[in-house]
Amino acid sequence: MPALMSETGPKTRVQPGRPLLHRIRTDRFTPIWLLAVVVFVISPVIAPGSMTPSALTAMLPFAGVMAIAALGQTLVITHGGIDLSVPGVMAIAAVCVTKLAQGNQLPTLVCVLLGIAAGAISGLAIGVAVVRFSVAAFVASLAVNSLLTGLVLVASGGFPGTADPDVSAFAVSSVAGIPTLFMLAVVLVVVAQLVLKQSVAGRRFVAVGASVPAARIAGLRTSTHGVMAYVLAGIAYATAGMLLAAYLRTPDLQLGQSYQLTTIAAVVLGGTLLRGGISSITATAVAALFLTQLGQVVLAAGASTAMQLLIQAVVLAAAIVLRGVNWRHFVRARSETTQTEPRKPSPTGESA
Repeated sequence: MPALMSETGPKTRVQPGRPLLHRIRTDRFTPIWLLAVVVFVISPVIAPGSMTPSALTAMLPFAGVMAIAALGQTLVITHGGIDLSVPGVMAIAAVCVTKLAQGNQLPTLVCVLLGIAAGAISGLAIGVAVVRFSVAAFVASLAVNSLLTGLVLVASGGFPGTADPDVSAFAVSSVAGIPTLFMLAVVLVVVAQLVLKQSVAGRRFVAVGASVPAARIAGLRTSTHGVMAYVLAGIAYATAGMLLAAYLRTPDLQLGQSYQLTTIAAVVLGGTLLRGGISSITATAVAALFLTQLGQVVLAAGASTAMQLLIQAVVLAAAIVLRGVNWRHFVRARSETTQTEPRKPSPTGESA
């Protein structure tokens, strides 16, 4: 059968049944969808009862919170950076909607705006340090995280506060059996994905992350986009922190501690390129759902929290190793080998 020609060279006709396998091997964002399906399929086998309506209702709000926090981390990593201020931003935002609002000290709306402002200012400080003064991203974000941790202790007096009953009732509510927090996370992820991929501003944002020199030649404001990545990420962390605080009603002062590395794990498992330029917020959200369900299954099976963290580390390490494999080259080599293999003659004398 003659080869089909394209602008880049010969193009072989894809055999039936191969497109799905080819996509799994070459698409960065497809594997996490398969992993998510697998973990939900095997969950009842490993931990009976982990797929009951009550178990899913308890898991989905935490998956939504992680997805929102990981959304911010995706924006930063799209620009080749990394943000380790997640715990501090989530904690200070949680204090705003609990401690500051407790006893009607401040109106709830004002406390929410203060939480968002805290996240934006934190991101602005990190972004300016990284973009304008060339400070390493992990150094700048760790410094801001330490500062925020201190502010949390000062503002709270060392004791957690309690969220407003109306805000807490909203956080724990559900619509048609689906937790409100999870639905809110889905809406935010969809909107962010559409803006990033379909809007002019979003495509410019990604272009700067792909190549700053090329974007600068094209006339884009690379510094502004770089700083905005951290500002928007800070707002996402603050939103996640406030929602989690409202859901828990009386949150711990270190409620964001477990999200520092899990958000990075979700971004990596989702397929976002660590050096920037290639990302998918939707895939990151699916990875957050995968990690949350995986953690619930491990705990339901009787494993300790340490074992849960160990399993997450193993999954993340495996993902990084597999990401390093040049699957496109592997698939191309197999395809060329198949084409060059001599065809065996059939009993009738014709080529098979």
